[in-house]
Amino acid sequence: MKTVRCSILGFGAVGQGVAEVLLMKKEYMKSIGLEILVVAVVDSKGAAVNPDGVDLADCLSRKRTKGTVGVEKLTAVEVIKSVDHELVIETTPTNIVTGGAGLQNMLAAFETGKDVITSNKGPLTLKYKELMEAAKNSGSKFRFEATVGGSMPVINLANEVLAGNRIKSIKGILNGTCNYILTRMLEERASYKDILAEAKELGIAESDPAYDVDGIDTACKLVILANAIFGLNVTYRDVEVTGITKITPDALEMAYERGHVIKLIGEVSRERIHVAPRLVPINHPLDVRGTLNVASIDTELAGEITVTGKGAGPIETASAILSDLVAIYANQ
Repeated sequence: MKTVRCSILGFGAVGQGVAEVLLMKKEYMKSIGLEILVVAVVDSKGAAVNPDGVDLADCLSRKRTKGTVGVEKLTAVEVIKSVDHELVIETTPTNIVTGGAGLQNMLAAFETGKDVITSNKGPLTLKYKELMEAAKNSGSKFRFEATVGGSMPVINLANEVLAGNRIKSIKGILNGTCNYILTRMLEERASYKDILAEAKELGIAESDPAYDVDGIDTACKLVILANAIFGLNVTYRDVEVTGITKITPDALEMAYERGHVIKLIGEVSRERIHVAPRLVPINHPLDVRGTLNVASIDTELAGEITVTGKGAGPIETASAILSDLVAIYANQ
């Protein structure tokens, strides 16, 4: 039995999802020869640390009743540097302007020779090359399937399952909020403003939805795919971006009458990276509804392979983190 000691940095929805999944999958992990020992959990107000393993159920309860897991005034970087463990699970909020705490956490982890699994897009959008070099120099494993598509596998599918195939392009719907809004606008013949209000009420859209509806979130995911799969060295500034805020019910209805739906499609190849509303034929593989995501990978040998799944949600995103964890440690 191999014991992997890890920290969970960031204990919002995704961090809590990771804790729930680790509790849920404890016996499964043992069945493949792994014991995952969480020795530290950190949120913005403090940390819970125990070298023998923190009580994850207690951490979840404390977070939900007191608003923090913290019983010690330690920062994430202090935990990385002072607590003995091999793996950092980084789930702090995305910041695409500076990289936020996530960037500092990842760099500190690599400086101390730790492996990193993350759901945090910001650092990878801004400093992909720097992070990969830091991981390589320290001999650390670095995986980030959860940054694109939630539970829907894209990065590992392209790089591992389809190994040996030259990937020509990847295109799809990578933001569930936009897809929900466009789906509901067509179903209800309602305005963007009305459906956005509905999405906010349901918790599908943030109170400030610009990051989603202006196409920024999709663009960030394309940057990660461009760098991780196509070997490029690009940032958000290299993406052509148009969001969905100017789409009208009339435009959606007209497209539908002509056999099409309008979707916010992100596409990446070696030549171009762009996000824009596009016409998709009804019942085409990219015509998924509601909050679903979809990605179509065009390959040299296998043709087009399309995957569909939930692009967000704590448990769904945690499932991608779990798959990365298994990939790193199960066969060691």
